[in-house]
Amino acid sequence: MSYLNGEAAHWLAQSPAEPTPLVPLPTEKQDLVIVGGGMTGLWSAYYARRAHPEWSITVIEAKHVGYGASGRNGGWLSTLMPGNRARFAEAVDRARSADPTGPVGSAGLDGVESVRSFQSALFDSIDEVLDVLDREGIDAHQVRGGHLDVAQTQAGMARLEELVEANEKYGYGPEDMEVLDAEQTRARVNVDQAMGGVFVPGTARIDPALLVRGLARVLRDRGVTICEDTAAAHISPGAVATNRGPVSGETILVCLEGYSDTVTGDLPGLEGRQVIPVFSSMIATNPLPADAWASIGWEGRECLGDTAHTFIYAQRTADDRIAIGGRGAPYAFRSGLPGAGEVPAEVVDLLRGRLSSLFPDLDFEVAHAWRGALGVTRDWCAGIFFDQSQRIGVARGYAGHGVTATHLAAKTLLDRAAGASTPLTALPWNDHFSGQWEPEPIRWLGVRSMYKIFTVADAWEKTAGAKRTSLLARFGSHLAGLAE
Repeated sequence: MSYLNGEAAHWLAQSPAEPTPLVPLPTEKQDLVIVGGGMTGLWSAYYARRAHPEWSITVIEAKHVGYGASGRNGGWLSTLMPGNRARFAEAVDRARSADPTGPVGSAGLDGVESVRSFQSALFDSIDEVLDVLDREGIDAHQVRGGHLDVAQTQAGMARLEELVEANEKYGYGPEDMEVLDAEQTRARVNVDQAMGGVFVPGTARIDPALLVRGLARVLRDRGVTICEDTAAAHISPGAVATNRGPVSGETILVCLEGYSDTVTGDLPGLEGRQVIPVFSSMIATNPLPADAWASIGWEGRECLGDTAHTFIYAQRTADDRIAIGGRGAPYAFRSGLPGAGEVPAEVVDLLRGRLSSLFPDLDFEVAHAWRGALGVTRDWCAGIFFDQSQRIGVARGYAGHGVTATHLAAKTLLDRAAGASTPLTALPWNDHFSGQWEPEPIRWLGVRSMYKIFTVADAWEKTAGAKRTSLLARFGSHLAGLAE
């Protein structure tokens, strides 16, 4: 059976943007110029407009709003942190030891306390995003059904126990998660061989394309200029050079995530090779019939994940499809980008197989396959940066957990640009240095090897009936900087 492959994403194809004429570039200096028309850029423009209705604000986007990860992701408005919590905590403790009177030390929080504050801010962001969608009349098919992580192996159950312990350490309270046994798990979503799960009620399912296009509509209505088909090439203090000419701005925010390498300039947080694009691939099925859903359940519209090392993320869509993603073919040599998002056939087959492993009796056809690029740093931690002398800010490195984090990043960037000292500017991702990625071909070999290790580890744990995470997977996690 044939399926649509690429052409950005199912979400974008389902809700195509209305054709608009090419918007002229502003000829006068703008108060704020935002490079990147994804979620971070649009949220930045939204909150800047609310705070400063008198400002001139221009968003520059190389293709169209939501073209990158913002329109291609799994649609999890989740509680998940954009980074390794242990790495954030360690960085805070190091900074406090080096300078007890500095910005981090003067906040009065140790590393774990700082990460707990970060988690609380993410919880608040989910509430606020849903409030904005309601207030602005944006229908992004939002349903706050929570998310469910399911274990299908004994080793996966052991990782669930570790996850619960880490969540408690880093800021989840009793109301923020529920441990489920096999029967309780399958009562929510009837996953084959489910041994147990963890349910987190705070997460919401969305359609990401509807979210970004709804935000863009609100911004245009309020006088924000959005210049699509306008590719930035070089960014310097006060100016953005594009393929259509220069745009000048008092303050410039760079919100390019996995596409950060497409621009040049002395940009804070992007010096050298700090971010690489890692691909995440997805498939969406045709709408499933009522009898299939009667067998599967999934009535709460939970976001669904698992505890495999080569993890999946899935949702039941508003029109009763299953959209499921994973990390097949994760990286292209020399940080290549995914273009329109065509997925190799072997990756589509892998995702088909993962869906069948969850629901082996399900008869389904793939309707659409696509992939996108997410920004990943060497320690898998996001960072927020602002250079007051240049008036340039950067947000990058969400590592696949960006739907909620983009909202928080936008508000944090604006606080940084204002020179304000707020709870957001004290969060541990501010000025978090992640280190440099290795040069090629070491980088390509390393990323590919990491995912190969995880694939082998998953297979071994399943066939051997392992009760704990394999040593091979533990080695891979430490090598990649994923272990908490």
